[in-house]
Amino acid sequence: MTQQTVTRKVSGWIVWILLLMAQITGVLCCGVLSAAGPDAELSLDEATRMRCVAILREGLKSDEFWPAMHAAEALTVAGHGAEVRPVLLAKLPTEQDAQRRCGLARELVRAGDLQWTQLMLDILASPNPHGHVHACESLYKVWQIGDGTLLRQAMTEVDQPKKALMAAAALTRWGHRGALEVIRKFATHEDGETAKISAWILARTGDASDISVLRLGVQRFEEPLTKAYFQYALACLGDADGMNALVGNLGHSDFAVRVYACEFAPDARALGAKDGLLKLLNDEVLDARIRAAQALLMLAQPAVSRNEDIARDVFPATADHPRYSEGSILALGDGRLMSAITEFIGNESDFAKARIIAVESADGGRTWGERRVLQENVGQTNVMSATLRRLSSPERFDAPIGFFYLVKNSPCDLQVWLRTSLDDGRTFGEPVRVSTTPGYHVLNNDRITVLSSGRIVVPVASTKDVHSVNRFECSCFLSDDGGKSWRAGRNAVAYDKRGAMEPEVIELSASHLLMHFRTQLGHIAVSDSKDGGETWSQARSWNVRAPEAPATLRRIPSTGDLLLIWNDTFTAGAGHGGKRTPLTAAVSTDNGATWTFKRPLETSPDQTFAYTSVLFHEGRAVLSYYVRDEKTGRISSRFRSLPIAWFYTSRGQE
Repeated sequence: MTQQTVTRKVSGWIVWILLLMAQITGVLCCGVLSAAGPDAELSLDEATRMRCVAILREGLKSDEFWPAMHAAEALTVAGHGAEVRPVLLAKLPTEQDAQRRCGLARELVRAGDLQWTQLMLDILASPNPHGHVHACESLYKVWQIGDGTLLRQAMTEVDQPKKALMAAAALTRWGHRGALEVIRKFATHEDGETAKISAWILARTGDASDISVLRLGVQRFEEPLTKAYFQYALACLGDADGMNALVGNLGHSDFAVRVYACEFAPDARALGAKDGLLKLLNDEVLDARIRAAQALLMLAQPAVSRNEDIARDVFPATADHPRYSEGSILALGDGRLMSAITEFIGNESDFAKARIIAVESADGGRTWGERRVLQENVGQTNVMSATLRRLSSPERFDAPIGFFYLVKNSPCDLQVWLRTSLDDGRTFGEPVRVSTTPGYHVLNNDRITVLSSGRIVVPVASTKDVHSVNRFECSCFLSDDGGKSWRAGRNAVAYDKRGAMEPEVIELSASHLLMHFRTQLGHIAVSDSKDGGETWSQARSWNVRAPEAPATLRRIPSTGDLLLIWNDTFTAGAGHGGKRTPLTAAVSTDNGATWTFKRPLETSPDQTFAYTSVLFHEGRAVLSYYVRDEKTGRISSRFRSLPIAWFYTSRGQE
């Protein structure tokens, strides 16, 4: 053998080894690709993309019900929800099975018809348990929970593990920390069916601390699909062995193992699965073809982070409009957000000319559309202070939208008005006067409460003349017919110094309302009503320090806890009791007796923050508040969207 021949053979072996190493590295790096984050995307040519869409359209027409629902999901996620809705709506009237009705409602919600959330909640509330698990699962999949009550109850029914697990899954996505612990306990369950559902959920809701339990699950179960669930969950949490198993199982002989490998691939950002997914576009099983097409289309898109802190100054102050403040945000029936704000003209005074404008966002508040006038100035001074609220029930997306606002004519004439929309915010009807008595009635932005009974409570701080008297008392105007007619409550709440100001009412129980309000005494004060807001008790300190500034109080749907947002500061002798910074959040698990998880939302010493609105939507707290530049005096309006879980994390422990 010549030296040249030896050299060629050695070189060939080196090349073969290098190629083998490259292949091995490529497989082992699948987990690394997953860890590369949401910016990593597959490259799909247009022909492949259209082929995937064609497979999904074929699946949507299929007589196989659940594959058709999977195709509907995939088409919506790929941006074709408009063609999905009529197909599903045609099926719904004749479908009697509760589980399938949940599937149809779920995909209608995903396709932008949020009113069908109520059907899933109705099925969960039904005495017939047949559809309960599917209702919980469907609510989880589309990030909806209603007011959370039904799901919190379902989570406690541990004798029905599937129901408890799926209820816990839905609540976990809405920041319920205890719900995640319920899911984790079931991961070690002896029953493989129960344990694998836990793994399926942890793949989307867990973290690195769950990897050891999931690895144990791989060892504990021999049944291929159960084992695969644990492997796929590991892949989603960044485990390389799990990723290798996911990619390898795309060619598994068991079609269910193949199908679920496709389902988990987008969550794992399994870019190394591309070749296997392309092969499955020709699979003999329809559901495998559908899931492969969906995975390819989703992996070709950037993943959307649900943990993002979104902050946008949607309405920045200008010379012509130096103040944007006192706003409110509502989720429309197709999932878009509508934000209303007061636009002042010429200067920042409460008595400057002003009107109310609105914008909408189709991407969770990251970008916003064109402005439109919601209410022109019909007052002798201005119109201001918007509240957007569903009137019959805040959780029903098919309920009329109430738009409350103030019309200011003079220092002794400020009245509350309501206009109602029956077409989901596109137009609003003729105004109805809410405040039935003369005087100067201050209704803060985003402060309307719809009780469980259906009564609408409008809390106001009133005085005869804000300039000559300037001492306020709090009371309520009430409606029991959806806002068509109004009457005043029977008494008012007084307080020391400037009095009781800028109230808000929250329902602690069906027989107990709490009103909190701004004072000049360095604390928030409260009063109670046991008759639906007709009468109120003598006010008392709530033992929460605060300057002379408004606070915002809401009940978190997933946990039932209270969320308070206010200025956690007080400086005796300073104007208004000190600057309105920081803006702070805290949580109470005992209806306001104590507060935990206190942490700042804003801390800038050069700015002040107040007049917060709060909406809970798809697992997030959606806020707006004013941001005042202390040097210029100009006031902008900031949009802020945070995962609800953020409020349960102490500062420095994120």
